[in-house]
Amino acid sequence: MDPHLLRTFVAVVRLGSFSAAARELGYTQSAVSQHIAGLEADLRTELLTRRPVAPTPAGTRLLEHAGLLLLRLDAARADVLRLAAAPPGRVTLAASPLSVGPRLLAALPATGVTLRVMPPAEVPAAVATGGCDLGLVDGPAAPSDPLRLPDVAPLTVTGVGEEEVAVLLPAGHPFAGRPSLRLDDLVDARWLDAPGLCTPPLDPARSASLRYDGTDLLGLCALAAAGHGLVLLPRRVAEAAGAGVAVPLSAPRLVHRTELLSPGSPTGAAAALAGRLAAGSPV
Repeated sequence: MDPHLLRTFVAVVRLGSFSAAARELGYTQSAVSQHIAGLEADLRTELLTRRPVAPTPAGTRLLEHAGLLLLRLDAARADVLRLAAAPPGRVTLAASPLSVGPRLLAALPATGVTLRVMPPAEVPAAVATGGCDLGLVDGPAAPSDPLRLPDVAPLTVTGVGEEEVAVLLPAGHPFAGRPSLRLDDLVDARWLDAPGLCTPPLDPARSASLRYDGTDLLGLCALAAAGHGLVLLPRRVAEAAGAGVAVPLSAPRLVHRTELLSPGSPTGAAAALAGRLAAGSPV
């Protein structure tokens, strides 16, 4: 299967138009039509309806594979180019918002680093495809257990920190005065679904009251304090929010874990920063 044809197919489905895909990819509309026809001939099935432009059942199934296939190809290219290139003097670090904590702040040098803050789900791909040299990603986990990361490419994963977690409640919540909470106490609670920062500890399809598409931590905490839903955060973050009440979670035993992602063994300035981030880590 030709990856160039597959990229064209993905663009046509995403944009819903052969002409729009042609403009985005820098092809003629005729070339886009030829790409789709070639892919359909290779797979011996129709992948798109033309009016309106939409994937057929076979096209929908191909689309489920296409993103990961293209991502792995981009990751392989980036991996080879890293080996061929001289070690860079500047490091680009991808970091999820909640991973920007005391450990990172202490490890950052005064110069030579570009910090890109992005949703946790985007960090592995940013490192795998060469957009960033290193990545920091975070999330809730059982103590010493690794995070569940998307399988985008072979990456070296190093645990660099674990913290206590707490639930951020509005001040008038019935549980606000408790010394700790169990997740079972909150089984019927409404949670904020904020994939750019964190996700609910329970199934978001069942428990989320509001979806927050942003990476502004202050905005998320303000929503929780105003009663729009609960949020599970590192305890230091919840207590420093300045609004609401932070109550530690006692059961199940969860921690907020941060992991360092690198493409194999980093070199040069990236290796130095990775060493500082991992120094003294017990996980």
